[in-house]
Amino acid sequence: MKKSWKLVSMLCILTLLVAGLAACSGSNSPNATNKPSTATDAPKSTDAPKDSEEPSKEVPTLVWWLIGGQVPNNFSKAIDAMNEYTAEKIGVKIDIKVASWGEWDTKINTIVNTGEPFDIMFTNSGKYSKQVAMGAFADITDLVQAEAPELYKLIPEKVWDGTKIGGKYYSVPTYKDSSLTQYWVYDDKYVQKYNIDINNIKTLQDLDQPLRSIKAGEGKSFYPLPMTQGEGLNGFFNNYDDLTLGFSPIGVRTDDAARTVVSVLEQPDIMADLKLLHAWYQDGIINPDAPTKTENDKGRPFFAAQAFPGAEISWQINDAIEKYDMVQHFGPIYTTSTIQGSLNAISANSKYKKEALKYLELVNTDPKLRNMLAFGELGVDFNNVDGEKVIERISDTWPLAAYSQGTFFNLAVTKGAPVDQWDQVKKLNDAATSSTVLGFALDIGNLQTEVANVQAVWDKYKYELITGASDPEKMIPKITAELKSAGMDTIMKTAQEQINSYFK
Repeated sequence: MKKSWKLVSMLCILTLLVAGLAACSGSNSPNATNKPSTATDAPKSTDAPKDSEEPSKEVPTLVWWLIGGQVPNNFSKAIDAMNEYTAEKIGVKIDIKVASWGEWDTKINTIVNTGEPFDIMFTNSGKYSKQVAMGAFADITDLVQAEAPELYKLIPEKVWDGTKIGGKYYSVPTYKDSSLTQYWVYDDKYVQKYNIDINNIKTLQDLDQPLRSIKAGEGKSFYPLPMTQGEGLNGFFNNYDDLTLGFSPIGVRTDDAARTVVSVLEQPDIMADLKLLHAWYQDGIINPDAPTKTENDKGRPFFAAQAFPGAEISWQINDAIEKYDMVQHFGPIYTTSTIQGSLNAISANSKYKKEALKYLELVNTDPKLRNMLAFGELGVDFNNVDGEKVIERISDTWPLAAYSQGTFFNLAVTKGAPVDQWDQVKKLNDAATSSTVLGFALDIGNLQTEVANVQAVWDKYKYELITGASDPEKMIPKITAELKSAGMDTIMKTAQEQINSYFK
């Protein structure tokens, strides 16, 4: 057997020397490269069988679920470029799965409930505590400090603390506009046409006359305030801290020094605003298909958004709008939920927990990778204008939401935005007030049945309510009664007890 092996090896070496071809192991090997072999690549000992040679170390590919839009034709090519870079940097590749805006809730719930394999998942305060209670995510409290020290050092302690459940970290927070600042966003074309004084519009009531002016001028089939079922009017419940439950009907008013848990839908300010939404819906200011519509159309005349200075530049590109006017009307404010507004958690069942943390560390500390994730394929979706500090968008098809991936503070500024954009975001964080229950996260470990039941009730009615389609004076009593039967009072009582104990 050894003589036969020696003969084969000698023939291989002879073939190499004469023809300069690939090594006799063959280029079809999964670990083969395109580098021509040389005599020095031959086995040093022809006595050792080929099967005993150590194979090249496998580069793990992590599955990362993110939220975004429709995947473009060049998506795979862009991911390949990222993988080539990260495989060399840290020996890890990524397989990004995109749940669309409309399907994200359902898709992520299905993945967690069925145990579908993944390594990293974008989540937020509406789902995070429930997913942790289900055992979906790994405890990374010690691991992140040991395996990703630069990542741990980058994110302020207050932001890390906002992710804690039961005193432990189960996710990596996205360090960005981690305090909440709310804006009205107007297509400037209508601002100029209808002479709207945008700087003096602070409340929903202030919006009534401008929206009616646009509606009267643009006609029956034009909707000045287009909505989708998943969002309604963004930020509608901002005055109430949802205690990270992700369930709007229960909360504490953010400025309530007594920290009293209330039934939010029954509060006078919420009722007044819901009545106004209903009037707008009836009068054709809101689109009639809002309760069932899942995706926004491009080019909205007006919308509300949690944002930061310069965010309108990307919206203008994505929506093909010449100019959006963006006016701050609420915040900045820190709540535990605002910190938990963008998180990336590692599966409790992942084989690659350390690698996943290393990848998230690179996302948060490496500008080149950060820009590729946020903007797409270099030369197709964006070009560098000033190294990796300023980029120019050249397509509007890249689907991934930049806020869901990693910090803003190593991300390029888009050409046209303020050059000090991220410094301004840091200033907003520094200037933010705090909810009176900041730091508190409701422990739902013993409330999972009640939480599931009340959520099922809310899901039946919320789309029509938050888009203005249903009459709140008729529906709120009905919804509240069903919520109470489903266990809302038990949740509120437990929440109040936990708050009292946390802040004693």
